[in-house]
Amino acid sequence: MAQVSVIVPAYNAENTILETIESVLKQTFSDFELIVIDDGSQDSTCEIVNTIDDSRVLLFSYPNGGVSVARNRGIEHAKGEFISFLDNDDLWTNDKLEAQLAALSKKPESGAVYSWTVNMMVNEDLSSSFVKGSESTLEGNIYPDLLLGNFIGNGSNILVRREVIDEIGGFEPGLAFSDWDFCLRVASKFNIVVVPRPQILYRKVSGSMSSKTYVMEAAGLQALEKAYETAPANFQRLKKKSKAFLFRYCADLALSQHVEIVDLKYVQEKLLFALLLYPGIIREKYAQKLIAKLFIICFFPKKLSRLIIKNSKKIILCPDPRSNTR
Repeated sequence: MAQVSVIVPAYNAENTILETIESVLKQTFSDFELIVIDDGSQDSTCEIVNTIDDSRVLLFSYPNGGVSVARNRGIEHAKGEFISFLDNDDLWTNDKLEAQLAALSKKPESGAVYSWTVNMMVNEDLSSSFVKGSESTLEGNIYPDLLLGNFIGNGSNILVRREVIDEIGGFEPGLAFSDWDFCLRVASKFNIVVVPRPQILYRKVSGSMSSKTYVMEAAGLQALEKAYETAPANFQRLKKKSKAFLFRYCADLALSQHVEIVDLKYVQEKLLFALLLYPGIIREKYAQKLIAKLFIICFFPKKLSRLIIKNSKKIILCPDPRSNTR
C-alpha cells in the first residue's frame, strides 16, 4: 500500500496531462499511487494516460461531474496515509512530496502542509515566464489569516493526512473556490505547516478562470459567505476585512488587463467598496499602487500610460523553480 495518494482530476487535458503526470513520476519520494480521475473527457486524455508504463498510475473514468466531484471520487479510491491533489495543467518540483512529508513528520500534530506557488504565465506564443506568488510563512493556527485570503493559492498545493479528510469531508460540489473552502475547513480544526520554498507551478493561460475578474469576484464572495456561516463568533469581525481584500484583489486583476480594455468603472467601484469596508487598507502599499495605477490610466494618454505602467511594473520574475530543486 502506497504511503501517499496523488489525485489528478482530468477533463479534456490532452495538451497538459502528460507533463503534469511526469512531474509526479519524477518525485524524489517514490512511495505513491497516482490516481487520475477522467472527468468525462472527450479528447485523447485517457489514451495518453494509458500509454504511461508505470504501475503507480491508475486511471478511472466517470461521466463529467466537475473538479470537486472528481477529487472526491479520487479520495474514494485512495489508499494512502497522506493525500495530495494536482490539477491536470499544473506541475510540481521534483522534491515537493519529500519536503512536505518531512515537514509534517517534524510536526505530527499538524494535519496538512503547504508550499509556495510560482505562477507559470503562458503567453499567446506559448512561451512561458515565471512570476512569484504568495510567499507566506504562516503556520500553526492559520485559520483567521486564511479567512482574509487564500495565500495557499490553489488546489494543487496541500498534502493532507487521510484522517483529516475523514473528519472534515471532501470538496464541495458546485462551489467554484472549493479548494479555498477545503483548506479553511482543514485549518478550522487542525494546525497547518509550511514548506517555505516554491514547489507548485500554477499554470495561467489567457481565457482561464483565473483571468476572468467577474467570475472570480462571484466565486470569492460565495466562498466567503459559506466560510462565515460556520466561523466562530470571535472571527465574524473579520468578514468586512475579508471582503475588502477580495475587492482589492479583483481590482488588481482588472487592472492587469491591457490599458485599452480595462473596465475603469469596475476598478473604481471595487476600490471604493474595499475602502468603505476596511478604511485601513489605504495604508497598505498594495492598495496605494493600485490607486496610482488607476490614476495614471484615467488621466494620462493611453500611449503614455502604457509606457509608465510598463516601466514601473513590480512584477517579480523568477527562474523556473524546477531547475532549483534541492
